[in-house]
Amino acid sequence: MKSIFGWLMLLPFWMHAQTAKEIVQKADSKMRGSSSIVEMTIKTTRPGWSRSMDIKAWTKGTDYSVILIQSPAKDKGVAFLKRKKEVWNWMPSLERVIKLPPSMMSQSWMGTDFTNDDLVKESSVINDYDHSIIGDTVIDNRNCYIIRMIPKPQAAVVWGKLIVCIDKRDFIELHTRFYDEDGQLINIMNAYDVKLMDGRLIPTKFEMIPADKKNHKTEMIYRNVQFNKPVDDGFFTTEKIKSLT
Repeated sequence: MKSIFGWLMLLPFWMHAQTAKEIVQKADSKMRGSSSIVEMTIKTTRPGWSRSMDIKAWTKGTDYSVILIQSPAKDKGVAFLKRKKEVWNWMPSLERVIKLPPSMMSQSWMGTDFTNDDLVKESSVINDYDHSIIGDTVIDNRNCYIIRMIPKPQAAVVWGKLIVCIDKRDFIELHTRFYDEDGQLINIMNAYDVKLMDGRLIPTKFEMIPADKKNHKTEMIYRNVQFNKPVDDGFFTTEKIKSLT
């Protein structure tokens, strides 16, 4: 009787236990909302120099996004568009819209330590990976799940493995390690400065650090965020990104 009673007591916890995929989905949804409009500064630091870009980004669900560079002047008006699995780049200086092939997703985005895929999110952290909880840790006094993400066999993704640390209470992704197909650590991303922005508790500073390049890093700092504002599907077109300047 004792064993049966104990099993019955534990049953509600088992029934409500979150899967690794559900945890990742909550963290991803928290940063997106049904839509988002974000103004941010991206600062790239190298041993001998640093530079900053101001950008504005619009997202709608997981299928649509636009990134517009607002400064510096030489890059102003450069825009990136994602529509489902297609990614486009508008270059005002060339007056051309270029479709980016999947092979370019692993390349540096505008000379930063983020890849094209990191910014435009061609791959899906929900649908393109298998997820498993492999441990627990504490980051900035927050108890976190450690989750391993392995790409599905047919998924066209950049990374061979991701290890992510997500806060158990607020579902904030605080740390990510990016590995190539050979299991070599390539990049480390840390998230800081958790603040309430438009009613959501989110990190407002992200730092991407290459594992094998000393004194290289790229910071992404959120200045303003709006969630769940109406954005028409027609905004996410190659014609529209030509006129955003």
